[in-house]
Amino acid sequence: MILVTRLNGAVFALNPDLVERADCTPDTVITLVDGTKYVIAESVPELIDSVRHYRASLIAQASRIEAEPALLAEPGPTDDQTAATNVLQLHRKDR
Repeated sequence: MILVTRLNGAVFALNPDLVERADCTPDTVITLVDGTKYVIAESVPELIDSVRHYRASLIAQASRIEAEPALLAEPGPTDDQTAATNVLQLHRKDR
């Protein structure tokens, strides 16, 4: 989901996979695949950047999951120190 802003300042989450098109008339009007329309404060280039960032983050997250398959395994009998190590691996600072 990406966050967009209505003209009145209200922020809402939008599923970018449902966006059919975005028109600049002069406000940005988003049309979803079901015909629903939203007028938002962001420009079309800002919307496109948000969608690109969202999709890139999904790909990056999927890559991290593939690189660390042991974290997805069923948890076995572990002590608190091992569990804490697994949590730390998910929140690495080396990005």
